[in-house]
Amino acid sequence: MNEKATLHRYLAERRKELLAKLDGLNEYDVRRPMTPTGTNLLGLVKHVASVQLDYFGEVFGRPSGRELPWLADGAEPDADLWVPAEESLESVVELHHFSAAHSDATIDELPLDAPGVVPWWSEEKRNVTLHRILVHMLSETAQHLGHADILRELIDGSAGKGPDDPNLSGRSTEEWALHRARIENSARVRAAEESPARQDPVRDPGK
Repeated sequence: MNEKATLHRYLAERRKELLAKLDGLNEYDVRRPMTPTGTNLLGLVKHVASVQLDYFGEVFGRPSGRELPWLADGAEPDADLWVPAEESLESVVELHHFSAAHSDATIDELPLDAPGVVPWWSEEKRNVTLHRILVHMLSETAQHLGHADILRELIDGSAGKGPDDPNLSGRSTEEWALHRARIENSARVRAAEESPARQDPVRDPGK
């Protein structure tokens, strides 16, 4: 397998795993904010699908013809990272598939050294190749897959690629609880040992 095919395969796998984080969840759970900055599962899928269209479309002069109002000039900040009630789950999933198909066509047609321009990057960085954009989107998709993995675990305890994931220990629910408690206890013990050293020195009020 050549380098382009290898990068493309890894990107396709990460896309599939990101989309799978929505499986089995209701409308509320895929949309609800799970962090103080509003990070949510469906918003992550929407964001990755949206930026992928630009990186493999506009950058290489291959526009998709799909208008994304949440990325348009003057759009509300972070509009691509959440899904209003009037936007359906199905529409976001369809966008993800559309984005993947359009991007795959670009990847298949162009060589790794094909030149492109990222107009929203700084002038000294905006001249790129397909190779660089493949690496960039693989990195971005994997990063957001990591976010999604944590969000999904917080929602219903599902982690990784499921119970058969070889990278997860085969612990029962009770065993995971004990494991977590052990980690919590270790953190508290260490914090108690370190706390005196972290206190600010007493200052002379006369200074």
